[in-house]
Amino acid sequence: MSADLMHGDCLEWMKEIPDGSVDLTVTSPPYDNLRTYNGNNNQWGEHVWQAVIADLYRVTKDGGVVVWVVGDATVKGSETGTSFKQALWAMECGFNLHDTMIWNKGNFTAVGSLNTRYAPVFEYMFVFTKGKPNTFIPIKDRKNKHYGQKYHQTVRQADGTTKDGHGKGKKHIAEFGQRHNVWLLFPEQSNNKRCHPAPFPESLAHDHIISWSNEGDTVLDPFMGSGTTGVACKNLGRDFIGIELDQGYFDIAVKRIGEA
Repeated sequence: MSADLMHGDCLEWMKEIPDGSVDLTVTSPPYDNLRTYNGNNNQWGEHVWQAVIADLYRVTKDGGVVVWVVGDATVKGSETGTSFKQALWAMECGFNLHDTMIWNKGNFTAVGSLNTRYAPVFEYMFVFTKGKPNTFIPIKDRKNKHYGQKYHQTVRQADGTTKDGHGKGKKHIAEFGQRHNVWLLFPEQSNNKRCHPAPFPESLAHDHIISWSNEGDTVLDPFMGSGTTGVACKNLGRDFIGIELDQGYFDIAVKRIGEA
């Protein structure tokens, strides 16, 4: 496994990445200036994320995947909708919106008032694909309550009628079924080791990497932060390209990935 770590502006460093060379991107861009990252958020805005998404399309292989983990700020009681704008822009750039997944964080971790709305406990995980995905290895860890029984499903038809599924009465239900697209993963707590205000859990990066790539594939994170995607890649035998603007987080990422 190789790790190519770059300190600086991702828009500049991505120019060094050849066309169609990245199998998978797993990243989480800044959220509407929702948090300040050592004062560097002044450079963030629509002009940046549009350019990043467009260049992600260029560097992604045909059949490659981009997992874009994002949330919205709440301004004057209303959500900005920036996440949806980013998804629509990705489609304009040529990506397919393959899946709109939800990261259920299990508890209230957002910034904002609860006086006028329910507590937000999730973020979007948009899965963009460049054509049909080359790899999908679904995680099967959803406990089936009817384990051991014979299949008894029916399939709804376009005219409203139902017919028996192919396996009805023939196959037995497995102990575990395929995971749904809402993932319950508790967020990491910021600590002295990572010193990052919004680290996503390593399990999130791990599970997307094993779902959408194979050993030896190249994985990119243009907003590397403290290096969580890179750590998961090293543990899973994927080559990694990481870019980070902030010197402090870059140094932490280099150390964490080196120690993985």
